[in-house]
Amino acid sequence: MKAGIKEIAQQAGVAISTVSHVLNGTAPFSKDVRDRVIRAARQLGYLEKRRVRASISALSDLLLAIPEDATPQIDTNLFTVAILNSLRQECDRRSIRVIPVVGVGRTVQISAIRETLRTETPQGLVLFTDDRPDLLQAIGGLDVAAVLVNGEDPSMSVDTVVPANRFAALEATRHLLQLGHRHVLHMTWDGRQTIRHRQDGFLDAFREFNLPIPEDAIVRAASFEPEHAEAEVDRLLDRDGGLRGATAIFCASDNLALGALRAFERRGVKVPDDVSIIGFDDIMLGELSRPPLTTVHVPLDQFGAIALNLIELHILANNPARAALKVEIGCRLIQRATVRPLSG
Repeated sequence: MKAGIKEIAQQAGVAISTVSHVLNGTAPFSKDVRDRVIRAARQLGYLEKRRVRASISALSDLLLAIPEDATPQIDTNLFTVAILNSLRQECDRRSIRVIPVVGVGRTVQISAIRETLRTETPQGLVLFTDDRPDLLQAIGGLDVAAVLVNGEDPSMSVDTVVPANRFAALEATRHLLQLGHRHVLHMTWDGRQTIRHRQDGFLDAFREFNLPIPEDAIVRAASFEPEHAEAEVDRLLDRDGGLRGATAIFCASDNLALGALRAFERRGVKVPDDVSIIGFDDIMLGELSRPPLTTVHVPLDQFGAIALNLIELHILANNPARAALKVEIGCRLIQRATVRPLSG
């Protein structure tokens, strides 16, 4: 059944004119009447449809600025590809035209963004992962509502959407410590601030348990690709006489965890009997690994809608002095088969 103010009035037990006044804020009503109207409108799906209609009228064209290594043609970074797909699906749902600007390698050029803004008329801009301070400062000065997805902007020049990296890493490491592991390694790489926050969360867990941080606890791979994690595990096993005494590894990404799993299988190290592993991201390959990977789930399918909602808020506010917003998306631990208690 198509829901309108007539159906809302029937369900709430009020007049149609009352529904109109409550939804548009054009007349005062008691809390009971207002709550009944809003509850009926929500249950019938009217509020969501109204919100979507408003977003479509406010945002019809979107500039998507994306580094080359995050495009769907690149299959080594499934995390960013999944976020990008969620954004495209949400744009399709809202009938928003996407105008892509693809950078070179891992960066986006401000000159390409400015040139596109001269030839097109997008109301919003989504910048993907490239959070260099000079680029963010330049974008913050443009006359367009902008949001950075999966990046950090300490200067708060633009709105940002990012996983709760530090807290989620704390949760993952805390889980290992609660299971009795005391010598835990963190495998990471020299990435952007988002990745460094995952290392911060790892260290926070030891502080929370009043435990000394194991010496040489941070293991740095050359990058996030699985083959670099595989090479790092080989180096640890060959040069360091094992895993520096560690019984568990928390990896800053599933890519690293999957590479470590491959290396351990090849070297005859059993997971989780000999060593426990936790990843981060929850890409599909982790669920299909042998054994299935325990990991931190990042709700990648929600990034697109949240980014568009922030742009919509910016446009509707129509206030140059509006403060930038940062949205951290909650993550949760997915327990599968690569972790076991240290004893028992």
